[in-house]
Amino acid sequence: MASSSIEPFRIDLGDRVVDGLSAGPTSSSNLPLVLLHGIGSAARSFEAVLPLVAADRRVIAWNAPGYGGSTPPDRDAPDAGDHADILLRLLDALGFGRVHLLGHSLGAIVAARFAADHPDRIDTLALASVAHGHARLDPEKRRAALDARLDDLADLGPRGLAEKRGPRLLGPGASAAAIRSVVETMAAIDPVGYARAARLLAGADVLADVARLPAAMPLLVLWGDTDVITPPAANRAVVDLRPGCREVVVASGGHAIYVEKPAEFATAVNAFLGERP
Repeated sequence: MASSSIEPFRIDLGDRVVDGLSAGPTSSSNLPLVLLHGIGSAARSFEAVLPLVAADRRVIAWNAPGYGGSTPPDRDAPDAGDHADILLRLLDALGFGRVHLLGHSLGAIVAARFAADHPDRIDTLALASVAHGHARLDPEKRRAALDARLDDLADLGPRGLAEKRGPRLLGPGASAAAIRSVVETMAAIDPVGYARAARLLAGADVLADVARLPAAMPLLVLWGDTDVITPPAANRAVVDLRPGCREVVVASGGHAIYVEKPAEFATAVNAFLGERP
């Protein structure tokens, strides 16, 4: 397959299906890169980035459980470990041993948990626009944040939710095409999958998992300086736990930086991976 082409994949794990998009050579001496999207996104959100990071390695972007054609989580209130377990099974089914893993927003929560639980499977870890989860919030504030998200979904439906929340994922200078991309992707969410992801977010604590990462694990933290969803201070809190990690700030980038600034995003990721033999 040509490295620049993007193709769908679908893996049957027996009790569930995981699907998504893939790009890059099927046979390469370079370790594969795995991309995990956020709560209002999907594998298709990475379409602009995939050809830019797949020139010399296999790259897959999954649809998280409950997104796209991927089977929803078994539990109404899954935790990051549930997603990490499914990711492990997916990597095994694909024949991937060690990988480069990148998670964006909610995907960063899952990526950090997977890396903390399975460090032997990680060559590098990249966390972009890092959602912290709400486990450290006061219980009333945590419940209010979850209720607000679920109430919007119930009252507005996926399309209304997307039109309300989607534009906030981008910086003030975002193009009309980028805004349309995030809105259309969010409008295609499955309500069950989204609600279960929202409950995962409510109970998550990414800082606890980052603190468990082996000191030698290479880490990139990447964010946009106009992000209002996971502001710069939230990302720097992750950096503060890992002195010496690589940090990249994308100027004028919002939360969905890989949609809004795909070239800058890919440049940062390729430079980070290029440091590895």
